[in-house]
Amino acid sequence: MAEPPATAAPLPESLRSGYARFLSDRYPGDARRYRELAVAGQRPSTLVVACSDSRSAPEAVFDAGPGELFVVRNVAGLVPAYAPDSAAHAASAALEYGVLALGVTSIVVLGHGRCGGIAAALDDAAPLSATDFVGAWVAGLRALASDPTVVGAGDPAARRLALEHRSVERSLEHLRTFPWIRSREAGGALALHGAWFDIELGELHELGPGGWGPVG
Repeated sequence: MAEPPATAAPLPESLRSGYARFLSDRYPGDARRYRELAVAGQRPSTLVVACSDSRSAPEAVFDAGPGELFVVRNVAGLVPAYAPDSAAHAASAALEYGVLALGVTSIVVLGHGRCGGIAAALDDAAPLSATDFVGAWVAGLRALASDPTVVGAGDPAARRLALEHRSVERSLEHLRTFPWIRSREAGGALALHGAWFDIELGELHELGPGGWGPVG
């Protein structure tokens, strides 16, 4: 017997209203760009790894239009280490597609302030492993929270900021475990960047040779 077709509830009214505004206000100005993308396909030069947090959207932070960014979002904006096996690896698959299929020339790891995953990693009482998936995904943050740069940062707010920065740095380290990322960076065809967005102030900081500092 054939399986019944999948069903779903209607879109929430807030999304339907948002789409109506997009269609009337935003789409007309980008219509030509959308038509070009439909025919020619996407060719973004930048891949952004960011948190799923609704307050820190890369397209908004970087004022990017359609087709400009290839965005990979997950809880805490983490990049796992290269570990090819038979399991499904969503973040690694997206990196593979962005680098090998799309040929991006930049990868930006974008952290942000007041990240829930970071806060939970600093709270020994927080149940990071109480659910099916989240606990395992962010477990590495707990170990990273014991990094001397985090422990010695000072008060709780300073430790949280230090771990937010250190998490971006660890993701950059993990990016370099992917052989096709490492080789492209070494050959000058791919650049890796670290950034951090302050939700409250709207400030963007980047990781440079001298450490973290504001952009602009």
